[in-house]
Amino acid sequence: MQRLVLVTGPSGAGRSTAINVLEDLGFEAIDNLPLSLIPRLLDGPPRPAPLALGLDVRNRDFSAANVIELIDRMTRMPDYAPEVLYLDCAADTLVRRYNETRRRHPLAPDAAPLAGVLTEIDLLAPIRARADVLVDTTDLSPHDLKAELTRWFDTRPDQRLSVSLHSFSYKRGVPRGLDLMFDCRFLANPHWESHLRPLDGRDPAVQAHVQGDARYQEFFDRTRDLVAFLLPAHMDEGKSHLSVGFGCTGGQHRSVTLVEKMASALAEAGWPVSIRHRELERRTTAPQPDAVASPGQDRDGPLAQRQAS
Repeated sequence: MQRLVLVTGPSGAGRSTAINVLEDLGFEAIDNLPLSLIPRLLDGPPRPAPLALGLDVRNRDFSAANVIELIDRMTRMPDYAPEVLYLDCAADTLVRRYNETRRRHPLAPDAAPLAGVLTEIDLLAPIRARADVLVDTTDLSPHDLKAELTRWFDTRPDQRLSVSLHSFSYKRGVPRGLDLMFDCRFLANPHWESHLRPLDGRDPAVQAHVQGDARYQEFFDRTRDLVAFLLPAHMDEGKSHLSVGFGCTGGQHRSVTLVEKMASALAEAGWPVSIRHRELERRTTAPQPDAVASPGQDRDGPLAQRQAS
């Protein structure tokens, strides 16, 4: 089965750098191929190297619906193992990068970059939600981005398998592409404590409440040991990435706590780990124009994903 990575994200987030990094890692990289030609490319003879395809709003036929349809089509192809790499970035950082380079935004060639940045973030939101690997480049230098992508996509046999941990709400459905899934709904629910309800599982008070359940520690220990046992087995089967989900009712407290604690445990054991909190990401809204830094002003953008290293 051939590895296939679709690389996308807002303009200025580092997609071109990512394509170059993947090419250096041994991928056959093709950038800005029209979407309608990709199925024809995949129907051709098998390639000896993994394949990386760069997609952005300048692609012919580009739309969120067309990209999602392409992802679904590739997922059904038995000869390919598709992954979506999404390069994310805070809007104010994207605006600053455009101001520094004096380039025009492809979605707002005759307007200030902010208009194009906000339009593109909204356009790409459905694709971002389908990402298998999400890397926030807001605070990453090109060197940092290369190191992060090397952790995820280096195909050399001595590299360790990468793990992504996902928290989610069962009410909103199970995330696509999970390899393992654990139900946390039996644990004590911080939602019923008024002072904890507005917080989430990244908060120490919420974590202490969840960990106070007498069943928590055994559940955590058994789950950690199972995942640690399975990771080398999946590596032996040639996998490079494993997705593990933790679900609860609202996806705010218990599942987030388990993901945070599991990420720390696996990272301490030396595994490359990333975190996705789906419901917390959905609460994040795009910044309004008056919240975007003016040129030269240094502001910290929100992180859509925290890497545990």
